[in-house]
Amino acid sequence: MHDHQHEEEHLESSDFLRDVVIGMSDGLTVPFALAAGLTGAVANSSIIVIAGIAEIVAGSIAMGLGGYLAGKTEKDHYNSELKREYEEVERIPEMEKKEVRDFFENLGLSEEIQVKATEEIAKDKKQWVDFMMKFELGLDKPDPRRATKSALNIGLSYAVGGIIPLSPYFFITDSREALKFSVVATLICLFVFGYFKSKVTGVPVLSGALKVMLIGALAAAAAFSVALLFK
Repeated sequence: MHDHQHEEEHLESSDFLRDVVIGMSDGLTVPFALAAGLTGAVANSSIIVIAGIAEIVAGSIAMGLGGYLAGKTEKDHYNSELKREYEEVERIPEMEKKEVRDFFENLGLSEEIQVKATEEIAKDKKQWVDFMMKFELGLDKPDPRRATKSALNIGLSYAVGGIIPLSPYFFITDSREALKFSVVATLICLFVFGYFKSKVTGVPVLSGALKVMLIGALAAAAAFSVALLFK
């Protein structure tokens, strides 16, 4: 029981970290590029603040909705496969039992143990279906609140990330001057974020952090250059 609870907490933590990574990475990069691009075209920070806030609100809603739909799709897919498995154990039980025996055979169990284990599992239809879902299809039952949690986690992470590159424009009227502080603050945050993201995902932390920082810098530089060009 203790091990099972620990596993569930680990899975929920992984989902949360994945949501934060998705939301924060876009939240830091997109508003940063937008603010840099507008700085190349306008000198007044107030215009950039208004446009930046509008983008953060729209981006948070869009990203949150994407997370919600992804979570709902995962739940719908699981329920669809669950229904199909229940139908199959009713309609073709011997074939389903053979699939269970094949699984135990692949584990190297003797034929006698394969048969006994299969018959024991097949006594309880729910246990049988749950076994097939996990070990035949590789599907774990999703958290019923996963879609809502994902929407909130991604949307809030996007908003938090987006405020960082925009914050200097709240206090500095000259947009070019504000951009300097925005660049420093955002690149530092991108580096730190990339460091922890790399640590969680298991890739080399220094190269991962530099890669995330470089992507943000290139996006902002491209936006700023395009704005100057068309201005």
